[in-house]
Amino acid sequence: MAQKKTILVADDDPDVLFMLGHYLEKWGYEAVTVDSRREAEKFLEVASPDLAIIDLMMEEEDSGFILSYRIKKKDPGIPVIISTAVYREKGIRFDLQHQTDSKWIRADHYLDKGYRMEELRKVIEKLLG
Repeated sequence: MAQKKTILVADDDPDVLFMLGHYLEKWGYEAVTVDSRREAEKFLEVASPDLAIIDLMMEEEDSGFILSYRIKKKDPGIPVIISTAVYREKGIRFDLQHQTDSKWIRADHYLDKGYRMEELRKVIEKLLG
């Protein structure tokens, strides 16, 4: 039997953690949910996820960018999805297709919060091959 792929979810919203953990398990993944960048970094010290979904604004407004950078530094092959409400809350939008943003944002996909679960599932399946 094939081992489940592990997906790390880092978000400071307990409702998001619960919902994503539920759907990921339902889709056949093992979900590791943490509520901060620090907790995610503790997990990364002892394990490597197959994919990470991280909130942009946790302890600090750039926690997700820092965490994404550290994940990619540990293993550039781990796909990272940044999930954020920064556009809705601050009016700032990032575009990984734009050369300026893609140079410094270490992520494979960017989702504005409010996405549908089926959209997330398709992104995960694409990134995991």
